[in-house]
Amino acid sequence: MSNFPFLPNRCLIIAEVAQNHDGSLGTAHAYIDAIAKAGADAVKFQTHIAAAESTPSEPWRVKFRSQDATRYDYWKRMEFTEQQWQELADHACQSGLIFLSSAFSLAAVQLLERVGVPAWKVGAGEITYLPMIERMARTGKPVLLSSGMSSWKELDEAVAMVRRYDAPVGIFQCTTAYPCPPEKIGLNVISEIRERYRCMVGLSDHSGTLYAGLAAAALGADMIEVHVTFSRECFGPDVPASLTTAELTQLVDGVNFIQKALANPVDKEIMANELIELRSIFGKSIVAARDLPAGWQLRETDLAMKKPGTGISPSWLKDLVNRTLRRPITANTLLSEDDLEEVTQPVAETVLKASS
Repeated sequence: MSNFPFLPNRCLIIAEVAQNHDGSLGTAHAYIDAIAKAGADAVKFQTHIAAAESTPSEPWRVKFRSQDATRYDYWKRMEFTEQQWQELADHACQSGLIFLSSAFSLAAVQLLERVGVPAWKVGAGEITYLPMIERMARTGKPVLLSSGMSSWKELDEAVAMVRRYDAPVGIFQCTTAYPCPPEKIGLNVISEIRERYRCMVGLSDHSGTLYAGLAAAALGADMIEVHVTFSRECFGPDVPASLTTAELTQLVDGVNFIQKALANPVDKEIMANELIELRSIFGKSIVAARDLPAGWQLRETDLAMKKPGTGISPSWLKDLVNRTLRRPITANTLLSEDDLEEVTQPVAETVLKASS
């Protein structure tokens, strides 16, 4: 985390609005408020400039509505002006959020640089766009790469480009599927990325569930990114792969819980000593199963194991069998060594240890 001074010293949670604002500036601002309230660390958008990134012939990934005749028209409708992006960035900052936005063209990089993003996010489809990654890396700001569609070779080249300019790099494992089924999430790749690149690593999750993000946190991910929607009844191509804002709150709480658990390893021996009083309450002792007379030679059926755990431990049951009672014992009485006739060594030694 030392190369990312603007990040918290814990797992960074990024809530991605992406296209879920559906081109509405007011809705985009509303998402910032909701994400801040949920407790995430960062809000992320996507900065699309249709003329700079697309052609009218770009095919639809999914033709989800007839509102936009072409995908180019859709990107056009998703655009905000530079002033509007500045307003969104300022709003995020005032709300205590890190403002991020994926750039999809050199023009978008230049716009976001003027707006003042603290780091760059490279979407999965842009990993081979090395000239844009180079432009980002030249600023010296951290570059966060999504690996959703890349091979190791392509990722190697992108990481090398960032490091050529001594810019910090972080990598998200992700799979470009909306929503992503569990068998394709690739939690195993988190450790592979960490081993291969020795950098910050995270999960960009498109499952539309809490589970993958929580699992990534348990695996020690430095960053978790999830799409966010107000409701799964909202309009937009990313909605099925998004968490609701209420679920985002649950994710934040869950990740914080997991982080605290990971940061505080438990020593079983120390913990056992700390819980001696509870062990005496919840543990069991050997007791008389019925009224027994003095001089009675104990059989296993004469004995039972019951709470509290302040007497002889059940683990010593076999050593009490055939011992002779020194005095009468009523049912449910915890046995002690004083109730028993002495026996020859080493059995007496064993029982004495059990009752001490």
